Amino acid sequence: MTQAYIAVDFGAGSGRVIAGLPGGDGSINIIEIHRFENRRVRLGQHVYWDFPALWAEMIAGLRKAVDAGYQIKSIGVDTWGVDFGLLDARGNLIGNPVCYRDPSIAGAAERFLHGRDTDSHYSQAGIQIMDINSLYRLADMAKTSPEIIAAADRLLFMPDLFCYYLTGVACNEYTISTTSGLIDARSRMWNRELIAEAELPERLFGNIVMPGDIIGYLTDDVLESIGINYKVPVVAVASHDTASAVAEVKAYGYGGSNAFISSGTWSLLGVVTDSPILTPEAREAGFSNEGAAYGKICLLQNITGLWIMQRMMEQWGCNDYDEITARAEESELESVIDVDDDAFVNPTDMCTAIDRYCESHDMKVPTSRGDYARCALQSLAMRYKRGIDDLNRLLPHPVTSLTIVGGGSRNRLLNELTHLTTGLPVVCGAAEATAMGNIAVQHRAAQS
Repeated sequence: MTQAYIAVDFGAGSGRVIAGLPGGDGSINIIEIHRFENRRVRLGQHVYWDFPALWAEMIAGLRKAVDAGYQIKSIGVDTWGVDFGLLDARGNLIGNPVCYRDPSIAGAAERFLHGRDTDSHYSQAGIQIMDINSLYRLADMAKTSPEIIAAADRLLFMPDLFCYYLTGVACNEYTISTTSGLIDARSRMWNRELIAEAELPERLFGNIVMPGDIIGYLTDDVLESIGINYKVPVVAVASHDTASAVAEVKAYGYGGSNAFISSGTWSLLGVVTDSPILTPEAREAGFSNEGAAYGKICLLQNITGLWIMQRMMEQWGCNDYDEITARAEESELESVIDVDDDAFVNPTDMCTAIDRYCESHDMKVPTSRGDYARCALQSLAMRYKRGIDDLNRLLPHPVTSLTIVGGGSRNRLLNELTHLTTGLPVVCGAAEATAMGNIAVQHRAAQS
């Protein structure tokens, strides 16, 4: 049988199960085993993730890997950030995890930070102040849903939750935990003072594991479900998908003057540093100091990425990105929107939201699908330029190159516009960078 590392990579729009096959020369070849949709479900007044469906898709993918003749060497799971599930004292999940695009989240940061010194607050966690951060949402829950917090025994971020049901071991991986705003950026441990300020019980926050640590081994139930009877370790990878993608950027020049963009539903733009930058200037520019693999820090901005395009494509009932991109190349529309504006967070109709924004800013309104796509892509490229300018004001040396990984690396027009707006040479890395970084950490753990 062929040995394979298995990466389970959950993005906000889709998920993948990918096999990494180690070569004799130290290289890793990847093969996609299973791909599936990740969907948001509106139920009542809230927007949820369908966790049981995602679990079933993951198990189906693992079973496909076994049926294809692979002997699983280890498994690593990465997901999007900030979202979480709560377990009761018996280890049962208390409801489906709420999506970060849930409307109730609006204003959460302002409610928590009211009367607090934001510079002092930022100097602890070093995370961009956004309503979606777990800290602010949990602080809201402590006030509006105290019965849920009282019933909860453990908090697990999304990759932790999948690993818990794979192994029976409840722990919190470092890189995903940093997205919450509850980790002290310097000590890289839970900020107990901040947890108390949010009126949250300490029992929710457990042992922190680092990328490369073995969390546990597949339970007997999971082994039976996927049709094997041998021991399989589950490795804590850089389980925030951005951190896994940036681990792959290491192959193109890790840190220094090389910036990265992990391009997907979100665009994460930044550099890799040895230590956090926690200055008021970094806070004002909207930078987060998130955990990275290999003991590093990702200094990055969270930018609304291909989400706007994805929502428009969904409205149009179209999934041919090449066709829409070709139409955008022909468009002469010059209107530029602020992709991070609240108007584009989760509108009922994305095209209408763009129309209204353009009208209110005295810009030409798109009239065709090509115009809308051109507007979204050139606006994103302009936002990248602003991010690079922000980085250059913080770093001792200016950024001299840019590596783009993730699904957006395949969008030729976006890459060209990014090169033109930033003036930087653009290297297009792996579209499956997240899975490749996931597998790279597993491989390194196996060698140690």
